Amino acid sequence: MIKGLAITPPVLGRISIGRVVEKNGIRLPQKDNQFTITSQIQEKDGWVLHPLDEELRKDAPNSKLRTIPVRMLFNEADLNLRAEYTMFDRKSGRPMCVGNGDTCKRLTQSGVQSLPCPGPTLCEFGKGGLCKPYGRLNVKIGDDDDLGTFIFRTTGYNSIRTLAARLSYYQAVSGGLLAYMPLELKLRGKSTTQSRRTPIFYVDLVIKEGLSLQEAVVKAKETANKVAEEGIDQAALDAAAAKGFGNALFEYDEDEMTEVVEEFYPANTAESVQGTPTVVSKLRKDLDLNRSASG
Repeated sequence: MIKGLAITPPVLGRISIGRVVEKNGIRLPQKDNQFTITSQIQEKDGWVLHPLDEELRKDAPNSKLRTIPVRMLFNEADLNLRAEYTMFDRKSGRPMCVGNGDTCKRLTQSGVQSLPCPGPTLCEFGKGGLCKPYGRLNVKIGDDDDLGTFIFRTTGYNSIRTLAARLSYYQAVSGGLLAYMPLELKLRGKSTTQSRRTPIFYVDLVIKEGLSLQEAVVKAKETANKVAEEGIDQAALDAAAAKGFGNALFEYDEDEMTEVVEEFYPANTAESVQGTPTVVSKLRKDLDLNRSASG
C-alpha cells in the first residue's frame, strides 16, 4: 500500500443540498431545499446528474428529492462519517490543520506536529472562520455496486452533529449491525437566531419509511446472517477501511480541492477587479496542468 495516501471508499457520485453557480463570472455557493445526486463528471454548466437522481425523483412529491434510501458500507459509525475541525490552505485547498477538539495534526515549516486542539472558537491559528467542521459521509444507494458509494460533504454543524448521533445510536441498538440497517437520508429544515429566522436545511438519517426501529433491527439481523452464510466478512471489511483511512496524515482528494475553496472561501471565487486570477482559477489551472502532464 502506498504510504501517505488515504485509501477511501470508491465514490460513484456526490450528494449535495446546494451547488456552485456562476453569475457574472462569479462562482458562489447556492443553497437548495432538496437533494441533488450527481456523477463524477463535471461540465461547464456544473456536475452532470447521476441516473439515480432522475430515478428517485419519479416517486418524490413534486419531484423534490428530500429523502434518499441508503445503506452504510461499514458497521463502525466513524468509518462511514469522518468529521473533524479542518483548516484549509487558501491557495492549494489542502488541509493545513485537522483536529478533534482535543488534539490536532498541523502542517508546519518543520513538518507535521501533534498539538492541542481547543476547537475553532478558541484557536488562535484558525480564528476568524478559517477553521470549520468538515464531514464526509459515504453511503450506498441501490444495488449496482456492492462497495461503491456516494459521498455527502458538509461543513454544517447541524448535519454533522445529527448524522454522528444517528449513526452511533443505530450501531448501538442494532448490536453493531449498522451496515445492514435499512435507512434513508432525510432533508430537514429549521430556523435559528443566527439564520435570522430564515430556514436552513440539514441532513438527517432515519429508519426507512414504513418500518419501525424494531422491524429495522430484525431485518438487519436477518440480512447479516444471510450475508455471513454467503461468505462475506464484514468485520474484515471494516478493518481494511480503518487501515486505509489511517494510511495518511490527512484525508483529502485532489479533485475536491477546488470545491473546498469554493465552499470555505466564497468571497475569493471571482476574478478581482484588476483581473488578477483568484485562488480557484489558479487552482483549476494547476490541476488541469497536472492532469495533462500525467496523461
